[in-house]
Amino acid sequence: MVQATVYTLDLNFQNHKRAIASYLVKHSSGVIMIESGPASTLEAVRMGLRKYGMTYKDVTHVFLTHIHLDHAGAAGWLAQNGAQIFVHPNGAAHMADPERLLASAQRLYGDTMQMLWGDFLPVPGNNLNIINDDEEIKIGNLKILAISTPGHAEHHNTYIYNDICFTGDVGGVRMPDYRLIRLPLVPPELHLDRWRQSIKRLQKYKIKRIAPTHFGIFTDPARHFQAILRSIESVSRWLKNVMSTDPTIEELRQKYIEWLEDECRKSFISDEVLQTYQIAIPDWLSADGLHRYWYKNMAVTH
Repeated sequence: MVQATVYTLDLNFQNHKRAIASYLVKHSSGVIMIESGPASTLEAVRMGLRKYGMTYKDVTHVFLTHIHLDHAGAAGWLAQNGAQIFVHPNGAAHMADPERLLASAQRLYGDTMQMLWGDFLPVPGNNLNIINDDEEIKIGNLKILAISTPGHAEHHNTYIYNDICFTGDVGGVRMPDYRLIRLPLVPPELHLDRWRQSIKRLQKYKIKRIAPTHFGIFTDPARHFQAILRSIESVSRWLKNVMSTDPTIEELRQKYIEWLEDECRKSFISDEVLQTYQIAIPDWLSADGLHRYWYKNMAVTH
C-alpha cells in the first residue's frame, strides 16, 4: 500500500507560529484530520486546506487525541459541516454536551476564554464516534490505529498511521529544530505514573516518526520517548522536594517557573522559542496541575 503524505497545518494560534498543529492525511474520497485545533483557529484551518486544494467540506474524519480546547475546540463546527469525529470513550460525553468542560475551562481562563478558544460547539450524535483502545479504523486506503495513552489526561488517545505516531500531549511539547521537550502537566487528570506506562507502551511499536500536536514531525522517536521518561522522573523528584516545604499555590508557581527557566538555559533556548513553548503550554497551568496531582495522588504517601 502506498503511504499517503502527512501535511502539517500550523494553526497560527494567537498569531503565533508553531504553537498548535493539526495534521492532514488525504485518502481516496477526502481528507482526515488529526486534531481539529481550537475554534479560534478555524480560519487557519480553512487557509491550510485551501493550500492543498481542499475545503472544510473535504474533511471526512477528525481524530481527537483528547478533548482539551486546544485540540478539540473546532470539532463541533467540523462535525456540523459533515465530518465524523473520533474520540476516546471517556471524552465522548463532553463532546456531545460540552457544558461541564467549558465551565471548568472558564474557571481557568476567565475573561480570556472567548479570545483564546472561540465557540466550542457540541458534536451531533450521528457524527460522534467512540474509538476504543487498540481499535483500527479503515478509511478508503488508510488505516488508523488508536492506542489509549493516559497520563496527560485519562481520555487521551495516540494514533498510529503507518510509521508515524500522533502523540497529542502525551508526546510532550517540542519545537522544530530543538531537542528540548516540556511536559504539559495540566489539571485535572495529570498522572505521572500512567504517563510513564503510556510512553513505555508506545516504545514497543515500530515508529519512525513522531508528531506531537505542539509542534511538528520528528524523526527521532526513540530519543524523544526516552527524553519524556527522563522528564517524568525529573519532575517527580522536583515535586517531592518542593512540596516538602508545603508551599502555597503561588509559591509553587514561582518555584516551577524558576526551575524551568534554569532547565531552558542549559538547553540554550532563545527567548523567542521560549515564548512559543509558553503559548503552547503556560508554566502556571502546569504548576497548577502538579499542585492538584500532589494532593490527589502523592501527599498521602509522602
